[in-house]
Amino acid sequence: MILSDLRNYLRIQHRVALADLIVHFNMDADAMRGMLGKWISKGKVRKLPLSASCGTSCCQCDAALTEIYEWVSD
Repeated sequence: MILSDLRNYLRIQHRVALADLIVHFNMDADAMRGMLGKWISKGKVRKLPLSASCGTSCCQCDAALTEIYEWVSD
């Protein structure tokens, strides 16, 4: 995967959970964070503040994977 693939996906989805990105691109979480970091440093993506949970009551979500990223610029 290249950065433009990630950019295109984020532009279409607008907001995406890290867990969804990992599944969609079949990548490790740390590798995905590194790629997201490139877009964050360019001011094109922002990481939204973490909430206490994913919104359900099962308590089985990995808190690290409930990170939400948002495309902020075209």
